[in-house]
Amino acid sequence: MFDIGFSELMVIAVVALIVIGPERLPKVARTFGHLFGRMQRYVSDVKADISREMEIDELRKLQSSMQDAARSIEQSVSREVSATETELQKLADVSTPDADASAVGTAGPSPPSSIEAPPSPDDKPQLELGLDSAPQPPSQKQA
Repeated sequence: MFDIGFSELMVIAVVALIVIGPERLPKVARTFGHLFGRMQRYVSDVKADISREMEIDELRKLQSSMQDAARSIEQSVSREVSATETELQKLADVSTPDADASAVGTAGPSPPSSIEAPPSPDDKPQLELGLDSAPQPPSQKQA
């Protein structure tokens, strides 16, 4: 930090010994050591804060780039989904009229080709006698 060699430190110590005196020199040296330690801790805390802020800034940039990438992927996926939905809708529209046209011919019951008239009162006695009736299967016989 400071370019001070051993010989320069010795000169400073001798001057301090002469100026401060031998009785107060240990107390002043101890106080100077505490202040120097506090200064070093303060400098290291400032360095740590600066590096932390730089990391936070880098993380924010990374977060921003990830959000941009996620948005672009989301937009491309939604475009592809809408394009696919449009194509499927077109296919459904094209196939629906053909299905409707073929379904119209077979949708309802076909009309009977010949309409049978209700039995006349003259036929009633014949039905009671069983002359015109065919034998009924066992599941439809009345008890």
